[in-house]
Amino acid sequence: MFGLFSLWKTFDSVVFYLTLIVGLGGLVGNGLVLWNLGFHIKKGPFSVYLLHLAAADFLFLSCHMGFSVAQAALGAQDTLYFVLTFLWFAVGLWLLAAFSVERCLSNLFPTCYQGCWPRHASAILCALVWALTLPAVLLPANACGLLRNSTRLLVCLRYHVASVIWLLVLACVACTAGVVLFVWVTCCSTRPRPRLYGIVLGALFLFFFCGLPLVLYWSLQPLLNFLLHFLLPMFLPLATLLACINSSSKPLIYLASGRQPGKREPLRVVLRRALGEGAELGARGQSLPMGLL
Repeated sequence: MFGLFSLWKTFDSVVFYLTLIVGLGGLVGNGLVLWNLGFHIKKGPFSVYLLHLAAADFLFLSCHMGFSVAQAALGAQDTLYFVLTFLWFAVGLWLLAAFSVERCLSNLFPTCYQGCWPRHASAILCALVWALTLPAVLLPANACGLLRNSTRLLVCLRYHVASVIWLLVLACVACTAGVVLFVWVTCCSTRPRPRLYGIVLGALFLFFFCGLPLVLYWSLQPLLNFLLHFLLPMFLPLATLLACINSSSKPLIYLASGRQPGKREPLRVVLRRALGEGAELGARGQSLPMGLL
């Protein structure tokens, strides 16, 4: 029994420090993306999504790192830690769904997209995501006792079911848009493969394998609290590690999509090439309005 406990402590420590290392790398990567997209690259409809997605990942990793260091120093963990970190994770999921759908629509219906899609629609959608995710996460967390000690069972169940359905819908929408985009670009489209195609599929691939465990934990936490905390205590550390990999790897996807082999270029140049919004439309004989370039 003592050997099993010692093995678990060793495993927990390894996962803890590995998560910190991954999170620190992700903070640096997303910070660089934020700096370049925010101050050195003109905003287009898709760069707005990547800017907000980098901000959500940066906040998620910052909260996790801060709470983890506090937990290691004080030896205690509050449920507020999970709520705040998951809040920014949920923002990233919603942004990824919106980004995937808009990227899909722009490829399936390019003429209609350019003529009918409002100029500032991407920025408005991102603002709505930030505003609507707060109640979608905090209301069920408050009702289920994650923000305070009292729990209202029926209210908790009602809010939590709505929250889980909302998350599942977002995940399904994002994955469906990714599959449709993959099939269209691979089998149906005669145009050159856009660079953003790789970013969308890479981000969705990461979410499917590294982000879904944290969504599953959020979905089961109020209902299977005892099972998850005492019989499966390694589930949350592993889900958190995978979520940190999900948030930390996106800058590497941008780098892989925009870099040219054998060349060493500034990150802003690589990001401009990865986005390729103006060049991509120009290849069709069209141009973006000046406000989007």
